[in-house]
Amino acid sequence: MTIGEMNIPKRTIMTPGPVEVHPRVLRALSSPVLGQFDPAFTDMMNDVMALLRQIFRTTNKWAFPIDGTSRAGLEAVLASLIKPGDRVLIPIFGRFGYLLAEICERYQADVYTMECPWGDVFEPKEVISEIKRTKPEIVAVVHGETSTGCIQPLEEIGRACRELDVLCVVDAVATIGGTDVNTDEWCLDAVVGGTQKCLSVPSGMAPITFNSRVEKRINERKKVERGIATREDIVLETGRLPISSNYFDLGMLMDYWSPRRLNHHTEATSMLYGLREGARVVLEEGLRERFSRHRLHETALIKGIKAMGLELFTEGRKKLPTVTCVKVPDRVDADLVRKMMLDDFGVEIASSFGPLAGKIWRIGTMGYSCRKENVLFTLAALEAVLIRTGASVSPGNALQAALDFYHE
Repeated sequence: MTIGEMNIPKRTIMTPGPVEVHPRVLRALSSPVLGQFDPAFTDMMNDVMALLRQIFRTTNKWAFPIDGTSRAGLEAVLASLIKPGDRVLIPIFGRFGYLLAEICERYQADVYTMECPWGDVFEPKEVISEIKRTKPEIVAVVHGETSTGCIQPLEEIGRACRELDVLCVVDAVATIGGTDVNTDEWCLDAVVGGTQKCLSVPSGMAPITFNSRVEKRINERKKVERGIATREDIVLETGRLPISSNYFDLGMLMDYWSPRRLNHHTEATSMLYGLREGARVVLEEGLRERFSRHRLHETALIKGIKAMGLELFTEGRKKLPTVTCVKVPDRVDADLVRKMMLDDFGVEIASSFGPLAGKIWRIGTMGYSCRKENVLFTLAALEAVLIRTGASVSPGNALQAALDFYHE
């Protein structure tokens, strides 16, 4: 069997991730590979830490990527913090809250969950009340839930965690680089991002940051590894055997990202080039300006969707500005529409999960994909396919509504 050269089709990617990669990032990825301890490369590691601190809006000492997808970042933070029997509270308002719960359970935490209907978020006072009731060591919460297109307010929750001496761990995979994530101001102890969404870098790294409170807890766990405490001590205290990951051990990774450069794994050099350039692109644009751009194109998309005669699944303050969820009209095959958009126009949008599968489409306006031409092309493709499949829409209105907005 002969396998030919790759022929990648041209796509307009308007999913909640991955998104189109910025051309400058693609160029950076093609640079020659350096050794991981080459001074030119370790200088780049320091550059990346400095850039990430600005994007996370933090003065934390630690801000670096985990090699792996966004889930690797979540697991690295949680695996490094959780001791068997620790109480972890997880407010769940979509698919990725369940993922946090599963990760914590695998590391033998006692997981407490609270849930609200998909499409809603929690009032901060509800979460704070549950924190006071359950007295967890850790609160783990999703900031932007791409499965429902909702964003959870975090400022009051983070500050309450600080006052109650609870660690606040945040999944900001869908929000970092696209909307406000104020790590220090909101008193967030650890924040996990992703490269493949608003940063417009390929999937494969998970930028994280964490503060001295997290570092202290990690160093306390190191006592077991160094023989200051024993595994038997932990078993006697908790009744459970401690589980720890080597690859996701933040204690070892801190040694690697410190000036000591203690070897932990072979760093993904090309991906680090891409992240460095992607972070530079974000900061050159300016965080405020970038967030405004995401809001601008989100609004144009919404104007077009409503003018077409379609309904949004999520609106108002709880709506995630980087993902727009659209209700599938009655008697319309959601997957057929997506297939025709991809086959006939090269435009990709997403379905959803669980109770929303087949009921909504999810359209991302993230990073480099978040551009006027992409919004207009997506609206045109969606309208054309819906007309083709016999759906009741208002022909021609979507593009004119979006154009009216852009030309205001």
